[in-house]
Amino acid sequence: MIAGVAARSLYEALVAHEGVDEAAVAAWLDRARGAYRERLATTAAYRPWWTGTAPDGQALLRELYALSRVGDLLLHEERAYLGLFTPLGMTPFKGGTFDPFLHEIVEVEQADDPRAPIEITAVEWAGLMLGQLLFSRAGVRVRAGADHAQRGVADRSPLYWTFRRGHRPTVDLSHGWGHNSQWRTDFRLDYRTSDGDRLNVAGHDPIDGRPDLDPDHPANLSPEERLLTPGERRELLRHRCLLRVPRAADALARTPGWELDLMPFDWRLP
Repeated sequence: MIAGVAARSLYEALVAHEGVDEAAVAAWLDRARGAYRERLATTAAYRPWWTGTAPDGQALLRELYALSRVGDLLLHEERAYLGLFTPLGMTPFKGGTFDPFLHEIVEVEQADDPRAPIEITAVEWAGLMLGQLLFSRAGVRVRAGADHAQRGVADRSPLYWTFRRGHRPTVDLSHGWGHNSQWRTDFRLDYRTSDGDRLNVAGHDPIDGRPDLDPDHPANLSPEERLLTPGERRELLRHRCLLRVPRAADALARTPGWELDLMPFDWRLP
């Protein structure tokens, strides 16, 4: 909760209404325009506000997560979606050149040439930036060669760091927890800075995270995670899902449900 306003309350009101409740969104937004928006803005720049030494860092991580759950509900209701988040200081964006930092693959059209790069063909919903902080990626339909993104994998394999999508399974750290415990989930922090992208900078350890993407030090990985190549692990972190059938698919198949058991939530790139 920030300044007496909590996104969880809006989420629960929308779920109870079983659809977009414009009156509930407007009433919540009226309460959030002042101190709430100002406090949210402190997360917009890449600096260690999320560490234990920063005031209310944990509360902000969890409030961003709760807001992301609201966003999941409103993705396909553009007026309500943009009408809520732009007054909170967020800037929408849509297409352009495909970029896994900015774009989530919704549907793949398989190109005849397996080497054809990923190309956006349509935008399903807008993404949102809060300053340098990525709040949500734009949902896009793409055309791509199978060497880059396979239909049925890039658009249907589990999507991590995501609570819900209507068209594919998702894996989120809140899944399986109780009514209150699930809201103690941290938001994934991705920043686009002048020095480059910073992915999943908070993780669960504000200092180091898990050095699991180093191919020479796989000890921090589960057996299934070690079966993914370093490139596949990096791709999963960037895209939040797998793009192609893994090279070790036969070995992974010996562990039913292995995709839902991966734990990339602390993964970081150098």
